[in-house]
Amino acid sequence: MKRTLLFFILFIFTFTTSVQALSWAYPFVVWNGNVYEVKEEKVLSNQIGKEIGEVKTKPNDMTGDYYGDVSNAYPKGTKYFEINNISTKNAIAVEVGDNEWQKAVYVHQAPFHWMDIFTKILPTLILIAIIIIILIRFKKRKNN
Repeated sequence: MKRTLLFFILFIFTFTTSVQALSWAYPFVVWNGNVYEVKEEKVLSNQIGKEIGEVKTKPNDMTGDYYGDVSNAYPKGTKYFEINNISTKNAIAVEVGDNEWQKAVYVHQAPFHWMDIFTKILPTLILIAIIIIILIRFKKRKNN
């Protein structure tokens, strides 16, 4: 009986799964390769400029990796706006509700991620390849 109990206890400790998730230091949004910390400071509707972007992806909760326009606190589709008379290099507004915005202050540049290349450079390379193929076919038709 003691051996069976000991085996059962060892079996449970050996095959238990661990659960982990990151705890973020502050709510943030990323726009145009810059990380902005979202503050509690409200932005009035008369200070809101034009829409400049939105949350498109979520960070990986296990590794902390992220790319593109991302937020750890707001869902996909959350809009970013300019704040009148403030450079977007310093701060932007994040829509947190209907006619409700909070100020997000620039913290640092977003870390490099390989998906940045994939989403920005790859479409350009594809366009160049298509243009080259069209030019080659046009020359072949001209020679015939």
